[in-house]
Amino acid sequence: MTAEKINEIITPEELLKHWQGHRNLTRRVIEAFPEKELFTHRIGGMRSFADMLMELLGIAGPGIMEIVNGVPTQLNEHFEHGNQKSAILAKWDETTEVLDAYMPQIGRDRYHDKIKAFGQYEGTVLSTILYYIDNEIHHRAQGYVYLRSLGVEPPAFWDRP
Repeated sequence: MTAEKINEIITPEELLKHWQGHRNLTRRVIEAFPEKELFTHRIGGMRSFADMLMELLGIAGPGIMEIVNGVPTQLNEHFEHGNQKSAILAKWDETTEVLDAYMPQIGRDRYHDKIKAFGQYEGTVLSTILYYIDNEIHHRAQGYVYLRSLGVEPPAFWDRP
């Protein structure tokens, strides 16, 4: 075993696989939503799940591209979806492809570099990516609550192939 491997807790490839496991599960949560309620259902003043998803979509792909390219990006959490679940799913799949293409371009030596995501959120490359993942988990959990309130059984939270 090399010194590099001994000092590494998780490889960049494992980090991407971990995130894609979460993304796969979140996609299944989106699929479980009835079409109308994805865009309209709210509890306790929270946003609709579609609005939360637009936030996730505005952060993930553009955020990773910003890390790779080093070009500041303006945060945009809105895109036209016509209240169609299929449009949200298509954008979700497009973002998955962006992550698969761009994350491998982040050099191992860059993960502790200081950055300012979207020109305003300071952290390291790693802390920023972990935030993107944590934020997805947080909003997916809200989606679980929404599904249960609608009488829909959500996918098993641990099933992240």
